[in-house]
Amino acid sequence: MTLVAFGVGLLAAAGIVLILAVTLTTSRQWWPPGDKTWAYYLHWSLVGAFNVSIVVTAVFDWNQWVLVRPASLVAGGVLSAVGAAVFVRSADVMQSDEVRGVTGDLYTGGPYAYSRNPQYVGMIVGIVGFALLTNSRFVAVLAAAHVGWVLLLPLAEEPHLRAEYGAEYEAYASTVPRFVGRQTIRELTNRLDGHELTS
Repeated sequence: MTLVAFGVGLLAAAGIVLILAVTLTTSRQWWPPGDKTWAYYLHWSLVGAFNVSIVVTAVFDWNQWVLVRPASLVAGGVLSAVGAAVFVRSADVMQSDEVRGVTGDLYTGGPYAYSRNPQYVGMIVGIVGFALLTNSRFVAVLAAAHVGWVLLLPLAEEPHLRAEYGAEYEAYASTVPRFVGRQTIRELTNRLDGHELTS
C-alpha cells in the first residue's frame, strides 16, 4: 500500500510540474488559469490526489526512516503548525476562488506586505515539518517534489499578474520579496518591536 500511495503522489506531482512547465516554456497559460477552465480542474484534481497520497504514505510508513526521535518529532510538529498557521492566515485574506488561481483582486496587505507568496511560504515550512514529523523516506521524497512545484508556481503566475495588474503589481513586486527576504525579516521585527511598518 505504501508504494502504491507513493507512486500516485509522484504521478500527481509530475502532472503539476508538467502544467507549470508548459506555462513557463510555451505561450499557453495553463497556470494560473484565471477562470475555471479544464486546467483549473486538472490542477486541483492532481493536488487532491497528491494530498491523499502523502497522508496515506505517512500512515503506512510512519517512523520507518533514520531521523532521531523525539527531536524530529518535536521539530516536525512545530514546523507543521507554523506552516499551517501561515498558510491559513494568508488564504483567509483572499476569497476562495482567488486562492485557487481564479483572477480577483491584488492583495498587498496583511501577510502579503511581507511576502508576495505567504501561502507558499506556509506550504514549504509545513511540508518540511510534515516530513520530519513522519520520519518516512517516501514522505521526504514527496515533500521534496511538493517544494519543487511550489517554487515554480510564482514563476508561472507572475506574468499573469503583471498582465492583469500592470504598474500596480510592478510597484508591489519591487518592494516585497517573492518568498522571504531581508525586508520580510526587518518588517516582522519592526512589527514585533511595536514600530510602525515602513512601505
